[in-house]
Amino acid sequence: MDPSEEQQTPAPPAPAPAPEAPDKETMEAIRRRRLERLGGGGSGSPAGGASTTNSSIVRSEISNKPPTPTASPSTVLPQEEARPPISITPLPKQTSSPSPAGSVAQNKRKASAGEPDNNRTTASSATPPPLRKQANTPKPDESIEDYADRVLSTLFRITLDRNKTTDIYGHRLTYLESLAAELEGDGLPLKFSVDRLDEAIMEAAREVPHTKPLLGYLLPCWKRTTKAIDSFRGGSALAAEKEQILKEARRLCFSNCIFALTIPDLFGRESNHHEDSLVPYLLRDVEHESGLCMAFFAEAVSRLDEDDSIADLFTKAMVDISSKLSSLTMNDDYKAYVNALLTYTQFPRLLNALTQDPSFQMAQSAPGIEKNTLLGPFFRISPLQPEVTQVYFAGPRTMDKGHIQMSQNALQATLTAHQTDLQRIINAFIRASPQSRNKVLDWFAFIVNANHKRRALQVDPREVSSDGFMVNVTVVLDYLCQPFMDSTFSKVERIDVNYFRRKPRVDIKDETKLNADQNQSDKFYATEVGGESNFISEIFFLTLAAHHYGSEAANAKMKQLDKDIKYYEKHLALMEAERPRLINRPDQLRLLETTLQRHTAVLEKSISLKYAIEGVLLEEKMQGRSLQFMRYVTVWLLRVASKDTKYTPDKQLKLPLPEQSPDEFSCLPEYALQDIVDNFKFIYRFIPRVMLSAVGEELVTLCVTFLESSQYVKNPYLKSALVTLLFSGTWPVYHLQKGVLGDLLTNTKFANEHLLHAIMKFYIECESTGAHTQFYDKFNIRYEIFQVIKCVWSNDHYKRQLTQSSKSNRQFFIRFVNLLLNDATYVLDEALSKFPKIHELQEKLRVGMQELSQEDRDRIAEELKTTESQATSYMQLVNETVSMMNLFTSTLGEAFTMPEIVTRLAGMLDYNLEILTGPKSRTLKVDNPEKYQFNPRTLLPQIVTLYVNLGFSQTFVEAVAGDGRSYKPELMNNVTEILKKKALKVGPELEAWKKLTKRFEEAKKELDSLEMDFGDDIPAEFEDPIMGHLMKDPVKLPSRTIVDRSTIVQHLLSDMKDPFNRQPMTLDDLVPVDELRIRIEEWVEEKRREGRATREAAAAADAGDPMDTKE
Repeated sequence: MDPSEEQQTPAPPAPAPAPEAPDKETMEAIRRRRLERLGGGGSGSPAGGASTTNSSIVRSEISNKPPTPTASPSTVLPQEEARPPISITPLPKQTSSPSPAGSVAQNKRKASAGEPDNNRTTASSATPPPLRKQANTPKPDESIEDYADRVLSTLFRITLDRNKTTDIYGHRLTYLESLAAELEGDGLPLKFSVDRLDEAIMEAAREVPHTKPLLGYLLPCWKRTTKAIDSFRGGSALAAEKEQILKEARRLCFSNCIFALTIPDLFGRESNHHEDSLVPYLLRDVEHESGLCMAFFAEAVSRLDEDDSIADLFTKAMVDISSKLSSLTMNDDYKAYVNALLTYTQFPRLLNALTQDPSFQMAQSAPGIEKNTLLGPFFRISPLQPEVTQVYFAGPRTMDKGHIQMSQNALQATLTAHQTDLQRIINAFIRASPQSRNKVLDWFAFIVNANHKRRALQVDPREVSSDGFMVNVTVVLDYLCQPFMDSTFSKVERIDVNYFRRKPRVDIKDETKLNADQNQSDKFYATEVGGESNFISEIFFLTLAAHHYGSEAANAKMKQLDKDIKYYEKHLALMEAERPRLINRPDQLRLLETTLQRHTAVLEKSISLKYAIEGVLLEEKMQGRSLQFMRYVTVWLLRVASKDTKYTPDKQLKLPLPEQSPDEFSCLPEYALQDIVDNFKFIYRFIPRVMLSAVGEELVTLCVTFLESSQYVKNPYLKSALVTLLFSGTWPVYHLQKGVLGDLLTNTKFANEHLLHAIMKFYIECESTGAHTQFYDKFNIRYEIFQVIKCVWSNDHYKRQLTQSSKSNRQFFIRFVNLLLNDATYVLDEALSKFPKIHELQEKLRVGMQELSQEDRDRIAEELKTTESQATSYMQLVNETVSMMNLFTSTLGEAFTMPEIVTRLAGMLDYNLEILTGPKSRTLKVDNPEKYQFNPRTLLPQIVTLYVNLGFSQTFVEAVAGDGRSYKPELMNNVTEILKKKALKVGPELEAWKKLTKRFEEAKKELDSLEMDFGDDIPAEFEDPIMGHLMKDPVKLPSRTIVDRSTIVQHLLSDMKDPFNRQPMTLDDLVPVDELRIRIEEWVEEKRREGRATREAAAAADAGDPMDTKE
């Protein structure tokens, strides 16, 4: 008969054969083990039958408690009186157990003492069905013995009456034949008492079929007993005795629950791993009728000191749950597994026990961490699991934007809920005890240290943890940082600058350092610092590493997926194009179809994963927490670099930093700065609204500081990324036309003092980055610098600052302008040279459409596409460079007319003016020029404006007129006609241009006359040995060669070496040769006098003797 079964209709009793009891020796061994579990000794009782032995155990268990009415001397057998007492730990003091909202304890009904909840079918039932009879309401004259008999029978659904097979609710009762026979043999009443309850429970449990778990019977008994105690209302001495009976019943019931799982042979059962486990009960909700309620957990925790097996039992169950979860995905019913661990989190001692289990942090490979450690499977659950992405984004190539957004929103909601649960779990482990906290920190460190390969150029997924797992780790660590990340940065000083010198958990040995090589880094970290790092430092550096290997690695993967998807789509298109050719080749056609299906599956899998990663990374609250953490990293980095331990965004940082960077900063891993850059760039691009309430002055300070003191950062790409951050901050966002950083860059004191010089300095430095792509990289960097300057140019302070810089730091400014001219010359030449090629290719496709083969058309079309792309890129740079030159020349034209610069500037302008308006302009005509951002009607007036801005300088006028390559008076007249005809310049602007062209003509005539005066007899010592022209300011080089100052200054702008011996040199090494300069000036003056005299004589001769034209 199964005591766990219920029935509504009573059935006639059916005698069942008594189970075979264990033999004498087996029973004695079991008895000793059981007494040890209960806390007493296994000594000294005479051998006897099983019933006698069990009876003695129960009597011994309550021997240290106040006697109850059932323990009168008349009911004790003589041989039992002779037994020595057994010391049992007293019943632990009952404490209120935690109960979640909506628990049974909150919904219990108001019942009389000892009334069990036998009508509840589910734990969540709000109201039990009406009782047939108030059988448990005690009568006024009910004795304590009768109360115990009635209550224990009801709670454990057992009977000593063969004819009573059900209770008043229809629940089947188990007839305890052996106990009834023993009581009759002892001459005792057939009533249950706590003295004999242990025997009763054992006999009832042995009636449970071996195909069913014992806990299926014992756990409901426990819940009924617990509810009876919760419902109990007492006050009198008799009520106290009744409550003691209930508590003892609950204690014995719990003990048997534990025995059922740990010593099943006590109940005549073989050990069964599947049945002797808490796992199925933990996976049910605490309010489920078959789940473990909170009171059961509280009782277990209260007995941990008495019984070591309890901790092992609960730990093993959670290890099994973790193992089962490792094979599930977010598509499966994973929530029950997470809820089970959440229940543990309410009991710190259970968490402590979990951290002591070997599975909490087993030595595993990176992929094995998420499957084989205890917490790994919980963090592994993610929408980035391949099976899940294909459910959220099924048929991704046909999904519209609305459908994709809806799926991503659903994904985010599910993941956010799961990550919140993970945060609660980890927070509970952290707070459980110092030992538990250290174990958790070790586990996180194990994860980041094992996943360095996630940032490799080629990532093998078999060697690293999954993206979903790592993103969850990053998010949870961000949560742990929240308590110390206040808006005033008051706790940033708690972050230990010497963390990596105090036996750190995070391994950075093989990481690239910010400004140190491996030897320097190893030497620095070889000197350890005493003491231990605080918790804030531990979490800070773990989170920093987790961002690098977690969320930022996922971001990098998303970028790679974009490239992969384009590659797959291109090859699928090529394969589809082959289909018509294989119509008559069925075998090859079938092979093509198979290949197409395989490639399509790979493409769709990649697209689904990309959409899923986007959904995960675009969750705004997650990125908001990430952004707040990066702000803290920013402030901390600036403190370390500047050694200003008091710096916060509301205070001014002093620049420039010391020339030598501190070792504490130089030896930090490069990702300390890289994480900030990557995180902000991602948010700027995809969810800039997150920045509106989160960004502060510290980001501007970071970028400007390390662009000004660029020697602090070794990686040129990382430095250029700082420019990108500033540039991205100027993108219009909602109502902010200058972007989220525009106002900070334009108006804050720190930016006003340092921004312009910092970005101009890096404009010069990026000329040589050391990378093989440096020549092309510099154009992208400089384009971004132009945008930042244009953003802040509305503030006149920057204009005044630029003017002052050109005077006080002349050499610096000359280098800047020289590189600006170099860029303008190159990009204009490259851009304008592409259009004749585009014109030619377009004509070939237009004229030869019928004559050309398909292969030739495809080849020409591909070449045209490449050329068009290049032309577009160059024209974008042309427009920005010319626009920037207009800004600068309108403010400080004097700086652009320095002797070192003016000749090159004039030649560049003349050449491009000839290209745009001369005979070659016909080759610039292409279809749809706006497609390439090429608009001659805009570019020509901008170049003319440059001429006008510099026209105040006679030096510039002479330089233009002296350009023998491109300057012609006819060219200037042609430009005037175009400007007038097309109305590109009108009014005063057109008049200013006309006047300037007349000055060019006059200067040209003057130069021509001087050339005639000098003739070909310029002394060799007066000529520049490099350029061959007459020197004006001769200087002696370290090689003792004499050259013109303008020549060597221009040379040093691009090559800081003596051109004659290739030794390093600077402008300070130049020695003026004044004696030679005076001789040259005298010679020039003499030649001019001779020339003037010759011209005057010729003019007088012509005037005095007119030619006779008459016949």
